[in-house]
Amino acid sequence: MRQSKAKHSIATRTGDDGLTTQLYGKRLPKTHPRVVANGSIDELSSHLGLAKAFCESPETRETLQRIQLELISLMGEVGVVNEDQEKYLASKIPHLEDAALDRLDDLVDELETEERRFTGWVLAGTSPYQAALHIARAVCRRAERDVIALREHNETLRTLPARYLNRLSDVLWLLARD
Repeated sequence: MRQSKAKHSIATRTGDDGLTTQLYGKRLPKTHPRVVANGSIDELSSHLGLAKAFCESPETRETLQRIQLELISLMGEVGVVNEDQEKYLASKIPHLEDAALDRLDDLVDELETEERRFTGWVLAGTSPYQAALHIARAVCRRAERDVIALREHNETLRTLPARYLNRLSDVLWLLARD
């Protein structure tokens, strides 16, 4: 077997068997609902990064970056198996907080006062920034469905992650109307 020359290589080769390691060392199949949900959230963050790269507003870029950081916390929680949930919530690892949802609610209110209310369906593609936000919004909706599906698989998770993703998709739709 080939060994990496780098001391701390990203290529651990431990996933070659179709399993991936979660927080606290639990190994799950890469098709497990927790891994699938985290894959969608990771994809969402990547699309937000693309939107951020096209965004001209420093304030909006800062908002998108804050959301990306919140998604990292959300991924931490989604990736913790049932038996480790209490340990995770008691740990000092940054958690998604209710304040993050409150910030999204405030942002929805702010954006809607700027006359970005729903007036009919909008087709993506007027600008690279707007198109990237619409892709992010669609991926966010999938991530929300994937997180909700965890309950159908008897997976433990607070309601905050699904509520956060629901609200985030509203924010992304409103931002894309810019």
